[in-house]
Amino acid sequence: MRIRIVATTAVAAGTLAALSAVPAQATEYSSALKIKGIQYDAPGRDSNNCATGNTDEEYLTIKNYSSSATVNLKGYVVRDASSNKFVFTANHYLQPGDYVKLRGGNGTDSDANNVVYRDNCNFMWNNDKDTIKLYKPSGAGADSHAYTKSGNDPDGNGYITYHG
Repeated sequence: MRIRIVATTAVAAGTLAALSAVPAQATEYSSALKIKGIQYDAPGRDSNNCATGNTDEEYLTIKNYSSSATVNLKGYVVRDASSNKFVFTANHYLQPGDYVKLRGGNGTDSDANNVVYRDNCNFMWNNDKDTIKLYKPSGAGADSHAYTKSGNDPDGNGYITYHG
């Protein structure tokens, strides 16, 4: 977010008060697609070995919350705080209420099983804290959430739910 510096103290103070009222961990966008939840810490000991690792157990669930529109994921981008990114390069249609799990590791993408693989055996999400950003093909924001293990995962299972 870009903030303009205003010369008057009263306006600046009002701007700071308004900004502090907005939760720091989420940004709301008018988008049908939202981040439903994230398994940011794969169960077991982390291993990004392509043959025997568990990166496929780390996933992000994206859901179409529209009651009537089908959305094609082609061109959507997912990023983390370090600018690691995944681009949906193939057509993957989400009907209203449908979801997809974007998994780490290698596998076969499947509309029937609601799964797309990153085809990358490195973990994308940090286990202590990170930021998840979902962008539309136009580059506009679709959804964004920041998390910390201590602040957002009280049961410590490595999974956080956002938009129920």
